[in-house]
Order: sequence, then structure tokens, then C-alpha cells
Amino acid sequence: MSISTDPAVLSAGVARRLPGDLAMWIFILAELAVFGILILAFAVTQMLHIDLFRESRLALDSSTGLALTLGLLTSGLFAALAVEQVRGARQHRAGWLLLAALVSAGVYVVLKLQEYGHLAGLGYGLEYNTFFTLYWLLTGFHFLHVLLGMLILGYMANRCRIGAYAPGTSRSGLESGVLYWHMVDLVWVLLFPLVYLLG
Repeated sequence: MSISTDPAVLSAGVARRLPGDLAMWIFILAELAVFGILILAFAVTQMLHIDLFRESRLALDSSTGLALTLGLLTSGLFAALAVEQVRGARQHRAGWLLLAALVSAGVYVVLKLQEYGHLAGLGYGLEYNTFFTLYWLLTGFHFLHVLLGMLILGYMANRCRIGAYAPGTSRSGLESGVLYWHMVDLVWVLLFPLVYLLG
């Protein structure tokens, strides 16, 4: 059996390759399943306690939720651009973009901690009512994923600094890390309207 050396055929084969590692895809799907269950629980419980959720949501500031969303989406954009820079053999630029992604994620962390402190100061803790039990579980679980993602972003930025993604070397680790970060973005895009806006 002959193997085609036609550049068009070879490039088509490369284009069909999934970015990242299969293990990361499995992990992401598993995490999305867990988040899906939590989001469904929130939505169903809201339908059963409409007035309670509407009144409790008044304690949240939707403008803070929007700022959190913009911070994560901006971070995701920087991370995606970093992958493109590495593919173009521009690791130095990719490293700076990953640091920018890390800073944007840091904005999310600072704002979220301020929101947590504000709510806790008002007495809206985990056991205050059903809304805040689910609020703390959902957003807290997501917050832990953000912190892990920031560690990954920092690790990848350092890898770019030392030239670990040179042409001809595997980029699957970088792609997997950015895929994870996009998962974190995607989940928050679903959480923001569900928790802060929909009543």
C-alpha cells in the first residue's frame, strides 16, 4: 500500500487532528458532565422556588458578573492567540500572551474574592437558603477550576520562555492546557446568566 506525499492530502490529515491529548478531552468531558448536573440542579430548583431565587438574586451585582465574564473571555482570547503564535514559531510572543491571559484571570479571581467577602459579610453563607447553597457550590467549584487553570497558564508561559515549544516538537501539552482554559470559560458563560440574570 502506497502512502500519499501530496501536500494537499497531508495538510488535510493534519487539519483533521484534534488539538491536545485524548486524556485531556476525556477529562474535560467528565468535568462538563459534573458541571451539567450542578447547572441542571440549579435550574430545576429555581423552577420550584421562583420567588426565593428572585429575591436572593437581588443580593448579587450583575455588573460584577459581567466584569467576571469579560475577564475570563479576555483571558481565553489571549490563550488562543498564544497557541497561534507557537504554531507560527513565535514562542516569545506566546509567552507574553499567556502572561496576559494570567493577568486577566487574576482580575476574575480578585473580583470573585471581593464578591465572596461581601456576601459572607452580609450573612449570605452556604446555609443561608437554597439559592445561596447552590450559588456557593456552583461558583466555588468553578473557582477551583479557575485557580488550577491559572497554574497551567503560568506553567505554559514558562515553557514558552525556555523554548520548549520549538518547531518540530510536540505542542499537545500547550493545546491541552488551552483547551482546559476554554472549558473554564465555557462553563462561566453558562453560569453567568443562570446565576446572575435569569429569574
